[in-house]
Amino acid sequence: MDSGHTSWMLIATALVFFMTPGLAFFYGGLVRAKNLVNTMMMSFMAIAIVSIVWVLWGYSLAFGTGNAFIGDFSHLGLSGIAFASAEGEDIPPLLFVAFQMMFAVITPALITGAFAERFKFSTYLIFLVIWSTLVYSPITHWVWADNGWLLELGALDFAGGTVIHINAGIAAVAASLIVGKRRNPGLQPNNVPYVILGAAILWFGWFGFNAGSALSAGDSAANAFLVTSLAASTAALTWGVISHFKTGKMGAVGVATGAVAGLVAITPAAGAVNAMGSLAIGFGAGLICFYAVELLHKTNMDDALDVFAVHGIGGIWGAIATGIFATSLITGGTTGLIEDGNIKQVGIQAVGVIATLVYSGVVSLIILFILDKIPGLGLRADEADEDLGLDLASHGEQATVRDGAD
Repeated sequence: MDSGHTSWMLIATALVFFMTPGLAFFYGGLVRAKNLVNTMMMSFMAIAIVSIVWVLWGYSLAFGTGNAFIGDFSHLGLSGIAFASAEGEDIPPLLFVAFQMMFAVITPALITGAFAERFKFSTYLIFLVIWSTLVYSPITHWVWADNGWLLELGALDFAGGTVIHINAGIAAVAASLIVGKRRNPGLQPNNVPYVILGAAILWFGWFGFNAGSALSAGDSAANAFLVTSLAASTAALTWGVISHFKTGKMGAVGVATGAVAGLVAITPAAGAVNAMGSLAIGFGAGLICFYAVELLHKTNMDDALDVFAVHGIGGIWGAIATGIFATSLITGGTTGLIEDGNIKQVGIQAVGVIATLVYSGVVSLIILFILDKIPGLGLRADEADEDLGLDLASHGEQATVRDGAD
């Protein structure tokens, strides 16, 4: 065991954990005040439930030997995971389990932005278990397990563009379609400082997310750290400038959303591109995701907090851009389209994108459809509860209570 690598990975694991509370603030600030507690609780319950699922069987399905498409049950309850590091291992096996657990936690939490303000909380807890098992773990195996078919194909996904962002983004589309529109879909963020705080926490945590995916404290981690911040900065600026030219104002929520889009897009590429590549990816994320939000707002799909436009579209752009801007110096051999015209890598990246969209989209639709049809369960909160607000209806609490007020 290398104590330096281990120390960095302990910190990176804590940083990725911190992202889910950051997401809670980001989403909580965007919804109406009567749903703030409920929205934040969805992220916190993802921590509680998915952590348990991951240890009991999720990790085994994701990283067990199995076959090219899914793991097996050889590591149920972490059976067979050594306590001590073996010869040649830089970090303890249990630390890798914990690091990957934090990715598993935040992914379904991302989906909650799509059905915010109208999803039945009790059903959501069941959804967390099923979706993490049937969707997240298999796609993780494809991309990151030693025998995963996308890894063997040569797909580059350093920190989860397909596994996390495209996966959650298309699941958000499925949820929006099955759950339906809010009764009163007009949305005014109740707390802009919460949105900015949440985005800042996500940005901070993303250093662990991307640089931690190097699994060591070295050159790759340093590059991932740098390109992560550059892409976020560029996307935030791009979003803000476009907004200013269109409306004459540069809104804080838009700039924060742009930063998140940049972070999403650089995630698969953080171990493949240099600083100049990250600037291009960040610019593309700010531009593409800005117009994706505008376009999707003109449809009948009520993705309340623009999960697909930011995470889905941002993840797709990032995955394809990885194939465009990858450099052999960073990847250790794999080149991209810009470096030597390697169009094949772009095609491989596209295969990963399409496979994730199809599998996650279809399976998420089936899961949600079945849950909706089970008597006494269902997806949608009662109309009266939705009008009252899910804070009081589901939790008996309010975000803020004035002295002497009800």
